[in-house]
Amino acid sequence: MAGRKKTGEDSNKHHAEVMEQKIVSALETNYMPYTMSVIISRAIPEIDGFKPAHRKLLYTMYKMGLLTGNRIKSTDVVGQTMKLNPHGDQAIYETLVRLTRGNDALLHPFIDSKGNFGKQYSRDMAYAASRYTEVKLDAICAEIFKDIDKNAVDMIDNYDGRMKEPMVFPTTFPNLLVTPNQGIAVGMASQVASFNLKEVCSAAIHYIKDKNCQISKYLLAPDFSTGGQLIYNQAELESIYATGRGGFKIRAKYRYDQKNSCIEITEIPYSTSIEFIIDKITALVKSNKIREIIDVRDETDLNGLRITLDVKRSCNPDHLMHRLFNMTSLCDVFSCNFNFLINKRPRTMGISEILDEWIAFRIECIRRQVTYDIGKKTEKMHLLEGLSLILLDIDKAIRIIRQTEEDSMVLPNLMAGFSIDQLQAEYIAEIKLRNLNKEYILSRTAELDSLRKEICDLKALAGSDEKIKDLICIQLKEISKKYGKPRRTEIIAEEQVQDIPDEVLIEDYGIKLFLTEHSYFKKIALNSLRYSADQKLKDDDSIIQEIETTNKAEIIFFSNKCSAYKAKAYDLADCKASGMGEYLANLLSLEEGERIVYMATTADYSGFMLFAFENGKAAKVNMESYKTNRKKISNAYSDKAKLIFAEKIDEDQEYAFLRNDFKLLAVNSSLIAANATKNTAGVQVINLRKNTFLKKACHCSNLTLENPKYYLADKIPSAGHFINDKERAANAL
Repeated sequence: MAGRKKTGEDSNKHHAEVMEQKIVSALETNYMPYTMSVIISRAIPEIDGFKPAHRKLLYTMYKMGLLTGNRIKSTDVVGQTMKLNPHGDQAIYETLVRLTRGNDALLHPFIDSKGNFGKQYSRDMAYAASRYTEVKLDAICAEIFKDIDKNAVDMIDNYDGRMKEPMVFPTTFPNLLVTPNQGIAVGMASQVASFNLKEVCSAAIHYIKDKNCQISKYLLAPDFSTGGQLIYNQAELESIYATGRGGFKIRAKYRYDQKNSCIEITEIPYSTSIEFIIDKITALVKSNKIREIIDVRDETDLNGLRITLDVKRSCNPDHLMHRLFNMTSLCDVFSCNFNFLINKRPRTMGISEILDEWIAFRIECIRRQVTYDIGKKTEKMHLLEGLSLILLDIDKAIRIIRQTEEDSMVLPNLMAGFSIDQLQAEYIAEIKLRNLNKEYILSRTAELDSLRKEICDLKALAGSDEKIKDLICIQLKEISKKYGKPRRTEIIAEEQVQDIPDEVLIEDYGIKLFLTEHSYFKKIALNSLRYSADQKLKDDDSIIQEIETTNKAEIIFFSNKCSAYKAKAYDLADCKASGMGEYLANLLSLEEGERIVYMATTADYSGFMLFAFENGKAAKVNMESYKTNRKKISNAYSDKAKLIFAEKIDEDQEYAFLRNDFKLLAVNSSLIAANATKNTAGVQVINLRKNTFLKKACHCSNLTLENPKYYLADKIPSAGHFINDKERAANAL
């Protein structure tokens, strides 16, 4: 009922209807159109190797006549492109920048540029505004647009229906393998590596001639504009070639300047940047994980990329670079996902599938172009055949035109007089009076024989896939010869990459480790301690353990919850005496209420761990029991009783065990049998009575006793002897 107010019941009913809308139908109605638009019209490249944004820009430049002539301001190009691409000038200019020769993002740039366009390998090197830069199409674009005006591809309306634009470009080479592309759509992505143009053309030619050929024999490996060294793993690359998915390693190239004691990095992986590398190296130097580097500088200039590392004279440059390859993006993995839109459907394809689709596409382009040429030549031949008829009587043609009183009757009279159709009559009627002579007409009609032969050849070409394939091979050879370049990315066999063990690469130097009561940890170089020995701690904290060792040692941290945590000393940052150190709860990801009570260091896992428990038992565990790759070891010692004492021992020594009633027993650790089980309960060392327990354990040398041998037992368990008041006072017990 019009104009009726909604009652509360109506309102509730309305809300109920909204709540009952099915999520599936809502997604189909609202989200799916957006999803499909992103996939089809934005993020995924098509069979010509371009995304829509690239295509709109390049086609605009083509229509502006920029395939020849001088460069023009980028602003002009951006403005004209907005007739096809309504997404804003900045987005268009960013697309243009990546396609330029100046940006160095492509092996074969499509835009010849002048001015600052930034660099693909630099995150912070900003490109100049469009009003300062100039562009035109590069010469290779002639192969991108070849025969586009001969109906080689479909043309569609632009966004407002006022212009036409191509759905794809009729590329005469497999550009989708030559141009690197990355796109993230909804629910899918595309990551395409670039390949060398010569290798792509060679592989395509051999594949056209023999589909069973080994593609990897001709298409050696990806090639990038930033160069670098590709570590060749045949199984990995063949998997990528077969499935379109996988990854391969690519690393930087460097040289060592011995005179100036510096390493110059001149080529880096395509997937990283100068700034990212420098930031990571700087962080490693600051954390003392890399100590050989004195300074790192970006010396990139007009001559190209260069990162310079000033290193110590004693530095082994190959060993240092090997460590940097492992710790930074100087060695990176390029992940491939060859996902393309084929007939508006996304498909992840291997190389042979890509070539199959491109060859089929190229055959169709050539057939359409040939059909167009046949039509044009047939039209021309038809007109010339009409012209040849007036050779029989030129005077008759002149007389018909002169004697026709009405202009509208000229064509009908010519058609009747020479038995020709309207098109032929119009062509003859348009000939200038001065050309109505035998010589002119003979020269024009002399083309008839060659036209008939050309049309015959074109029809034979259009009707034969094999002949079209031969033409494709001829074109590919010409393109390879004209535009081919040497590889930029060097291929090195995986076997050539020297595998240097970590212990060789790590700088070894003396360090001192400190553990505090509140689970703070410090690693300090010994030469740093010479300048400052006073340790800064929290007000209520104190050092409970100090160990002198080397940077290559492994550290085992024992917690109060029967767990052990392993770390390599060189993985932990160096600290200064004036620093608070690392909080182990964060460093080791300890559980709530867990704290570190002891740390041990080892280089070869020799020796034993000695544990003493509140129940009077002691356990001697072989250090080999802790030799594992796990970072956390559960049940690192017995949980049957509270841990009183822990220490790593390399040889047997005398230890004192003190009961809470001040009865003391001294024994040699050789009496405690070694055990390979970490959480062994141990053996009884000191006898306990009711309400007594082990209060303390330590080295005998740490106690001041009048007669130490009095407390020494030659067997266990033993009861020990009470210590007198004087000894209690001397040892602050």
